[in-house]
Amino acid sequence: MAPCRYHPAMTAPNLYSDPRLVDLYDVLNPAAADTAFYLDLAQSLDAARVLDIGCGTGLLTCALADTVHDVTGVDPSAAMLAVARNRAGGERVRWIEGDAQAARSIDADLVLMTGHVAQVFTDDASWRQTLSAAYDALRPGGRLAFESRNPACAPWRAWTPDASRRRVESQKYGWVDVWHRVIDVTGECVRFATHYRFERDGAQIIAESELRFRSQAALESALREAGFVSMSWYGGWSRKPVDAASRELVVVAMRD
Repeated sequence: MAPCRYHPAMTAPNLYSDPRLVDLYDVLNPAAADTAFYLDLAQSLDAARVLDIGCGTGLLTCALADTVHDVTGVDPSAAMLAVARNRAGGERVRWIEGDAQAARSIDADLVLMTGHVAQVFTDDASWRQTLSAAYDALRPGGRLAFESRNPACAPWRAWTPDASRRRVESQKYGWVDVWHRVIDVTGECVRFATHYRFERDGAQIIAESELRFRSQAALESALREAGFVSMSWYGGWSRKPVDAASRELVVVAMRD
């Protein structure tokens, strides 16, 4: 598939600057099988120093700090980091407001990019820069791990108002109806809107985003170009091999 258009306005700092959306983030994205996968990976690698790129509200980052000696979380959203710093265990984490470029000198055993953050980098230049920064942040033999939705499954087809509608409760803002609506599919990129309707006061927020769905082959090519020499691929959080039905492409890549 051809590359997509690049929309610099559709980046995490803009999407998660509204305090209502920041408050809803953990409600919509609680700890799950992916959290357990990355915690187990850090433990199995005996990682003493971990960098979490795109750490968001710090749910995984703070959980890592329970067992990992040195944890750094980096995210471009000040509002998300404010939540992360106040989370239980947040005082044990080094927090950096910025992108992956700000953490090149960490010398980590493990670098993580979770929550499908790898798909936020829609243009090739920013994706290459992020992988390069992750490579530089790792010690020789260190690992980079992340996941990306498998384009072969075309998951965006289910991003319709009826199929994606959820009703969640925020302690601060009450009940909220949330649903997705695809705006445009161009090459590997999907532009979509997430609708939030707050029952308490009738307020509505429509947040537009764009994600890139790279194939396994494209992801592997970019990783090798960045200097990663070996990769383990999984088709989901149970570590099963990738197949045609795999909804996730999970990779653990080693730098030279």
